[in-house]
Amino acid sequence: MSVKDKIERKGNLDYLSWANAWAILKLNYPEAQRKVYEHDATGFNYFTDGRTAYVKVGIIVDGIEHIDYLPIMDFRNNAIPVDKVTAMDVNKAIQRSTAKAIAMHGLGLSLWTGEDIGEPAMTQPITRFELTTDGDDWKKVSAYVKANKEIGMEKIVEQLSRKYIISAKVLNQIDKLTKA
Repeated sequence: MSVKDKIERKGNLDYLSWANAWAILKLNYPEAQRKVYEHDATGFNYFTDGRTAYVKVGIIVDGIEHIDYLPIMDFRNNAIPVDKVTAMDVNKAIQRSTAKAIAMHGLGLSLWTGEDIGEPAMTQPITRFELTTDGDDWKKVSAYVKANKEIGMEKIVEQLSRKYIISAKVLNQIDKLTKA
């Protein structure tokens, strides 16, 4: 599903707001659920290493949960010291993490391509193709997933999303292959 008309821009970055991501997800998967994890000992909806803090959000679609961990950050995307974290900072991190967890199901996933290496998005247009579970491409993808399942679902989907548009149905099949 294309999110092109819902993309917003902040500074040099494109993003899909959590509200738009959630609305599109619920329109297509009304039974989808969000789980905001809480610390067992404190009951807080964030976790800490003693210096900084992060949130943990899961999105469940068709019984498959994808979890995102996101540092609580300031407007420059720098981690906030835990003693400076406010309820509003936690709320913003939960909403951003919601959008990222939804993306792991395939919606707007390309917006995070390259995030882990800190480089700006490529300026050349990328032609991506709809991946289906029938045909030669799926055979190649299946072999790739089976051979690389130790790197994890998130990294596999990140790599595949550079070439393919991945539907929730295909994402489900990839998930099954990583667990096989």
